[in-house]
Amino acid sequence: MQLLQKEKVQHSPTLNTVLMVEETLKNTGQVMTLAELKRRLPKKVMHQTLLQILDYLQVSGKILIGTKGMLWVFTERKELDALIQRGTEV
Repeated sequence: MQLLQKEKVQHSPTLNTVLMVEETLKNTGQVMTLAELKRRLPKKVMHQTLLQILDYLQVSGKILIGTKGMLWVFTERKELDALIQRGTEV
């Protein structure tokens, strides 16, 4: 008799969910707690999924997480956008 082991299925957040969290943090512009972020999101997000997204954003350098909350710190490179606009398409 074989014993079947159930693998723990780990869900990854969808791109839409990651973008929704990014936009919410970006548009706030101030330090925000986890509870406040959950309230401001347009749709409900599972706690573990939200923590995964916040870990990703912190590792990628888009947010800082401190004792009082989290803050969006990533700035887009406007010079790069200007170069792309002036560049020649091949």
